[in-house]
Amino acid sequence: MLQTDIKEIALAVKSLSNKLSGKTILITGGRGFLGRYFIETFNYLNKNILDNPLKVIALDNLITSGVAGSEFPTYENVKFINHNVIKPFNTEERLDYIIHAAGIASPFYYRAFPLETLEVAINGTRNMLELAKQHNARFSFFSSSEIYGDPDAKNVPIQESYKGNVSCQGPRACYDESKRVGETLCYIYHSLEGIKTNVIRPFNVFGPGMQENDYRVLPNFASQIKKGKSLKIYGSGNQTRTFCYITDAIEGFLRVITNGIPGESYNIGNVEPEISIVNLVKIIKNISDKVVNYDVIDYPDSYPSDEPNRRAPDIKKASTQLGYIPKVSLEEGLKRFLNWTDNNYKSN
Repeated sequence: MLQTDIKEIALAVKSLSNKLSGKTILITGGRGFLGRYFIETFNYLNKNILDNPLKVIALDNLITSGVAGSEFPTYENVKFINHNVIKPFNTEERLDYIIHAAGIASPFYYRAFPLETLEVAINGTRNMLELAKQHNARFSFFSSSEIYGDPDAKNVPIQESYKGNVSCQGPRACYDESKRVGETLCYIYHSLEGIKTNVIRPFNVFGPGMQENDYRVLPNFASQIKKGKSLKIYGSGNQTRTFCYITDAIEGFLRVITNGIPGESYNIGNVEPEISIVNLVKIIKNISDKVVNYDVIDYPDSYPSDEPNRRAPDIKKASTQLGYIPKVSLEEGLKRFLNWTDNNYKSN
């Protein structure tokens, strides 16, 4: 990841310092893509902004964190514990925030590990909610834009109130339904136990630090560019997405974590451009200094074919209530990401 990005995030959330100073935060998935950004940001805040440093307890079982997770540096005020959240966890340290970011997010991996995908979002979420209950801690659950399924055109951009067009059966169901059950657990614990819960629904977050074998669209493309291969577009290539650069995403997440209205869900992502995968490749060709060709192919067996035709968020709720406004354009985000992958992905 880029230290300039970490600084950018920290300065963007400087106004939240009074909500973070001296607090103790437990984060699950602490060695994953998002978890590492949280820890780097918290470390920067401790060193440069906060009067009273915050403490972090990071949990991860290191199964999908890869080399980046296993070789992640240690920091003062950050304690790492190798733990699988499907098992209960206890600590004597008083917790102020619990960020439940553990999960199997890549379609390639949740297709390969469907039961484990269900367990972490259901059993893991309940275990972390019980922990929040014990400590009276604020609880933030990382759900997904996938809970909306394949929305009809009249509901795009998608508002948080949209109930979705989803199926409980199919190759994506293990992920979609696990997140929906996780959200239901948050609703129950907020309604019956008074836990201050928030649900975060990220939309296609990308940036430096994504593993080369992540198998989502942008790491896939970056890996193929690095190897000098033609980009493989699955399906028709007409499916559309918006993409949110990691600095904007982490800022939005932290605004929800610290200031979200208890019991509420928030879309975090970029409103525009909503772009087809074919047109995404054309933008990559324009900004890359390498030859970029592409082929449109059928979905491989390893990748779930029933993906949504469109996915774009309505973020008025986060903007109005939390002051969330994405700043990094798609082109700028792609430049930063591809520069990083060119220096960090393998060429063979």
